Amino acid sequence: MGLEENLPSGVLLTSVEKLVNWTRKSSLWPATFGLACCAIEMMTTGAPRYDLARFGMEVFRASPRQADLMIVAGRVSNKMAPVLRQIYDQMPEPRWVLAMGVCASSGGMFNNYAIVQGVDHVVPVDMYLPGCPPRPEMLMDAILKIHAKIMDEPLGAKRAAELAESGHRTPMIPSSVKYAPKAKKTAPATAPTVSAGGE
Repeated sequence: MGLEENLPSGVLLTSVEKLVNWTRKSSLWPATFGLACCAIEMMTTGAPRYDLARFGMEVFRASPRQADLMIVAGRVSNKMAPVLRQIYDQMPEPRWVLAMGVCASSGGMFNNYAIVQGVDHVVPVDMYLPGCPPRPEMLMDAILKIHAKIMDEPLGAKRAAELAESGHRTPMIPSSVKYAPKAKKTAPATAPTVSAGGE
């Protein structure tokens, strides 16, 4: 494509890759695609109490041409599936999809002819978020995991082949563990000693 294809995987390429991925993760713009009750939780996440603006995501884009993250919030009917695919196709590369809620992930309790049994039948999904509906904290945790995935994405086909060959996988550590406050180190308690006489 450009510079990243012609350079060896050295310091410059690694630095450019990390810089590009950092800018991508720091300015994700989600597409507005709320279909059911999960959309209320998605809107709550953008409100001041949870404040998605901390992650550069305060603007939910109405135009798919300006969005790079599609949060499918709710059940997808068979009538809505072609519209979902059209919006996905109009989003510029690179793009990511988050299936929010059990209905988007697997059809949920709606096991019938009218509901798509998982949005992955329509578009490729990068992150599944369970729950009915999932809390805003869970959505933020999934977004942070997408950030980790974006930071590990390779630039160019050569780099992607190298990472695939090495078997590199992005570690998905829960945010409650990754961002937990560090505990103060204290001296280990000594075990009581017992004399040989039993006293």
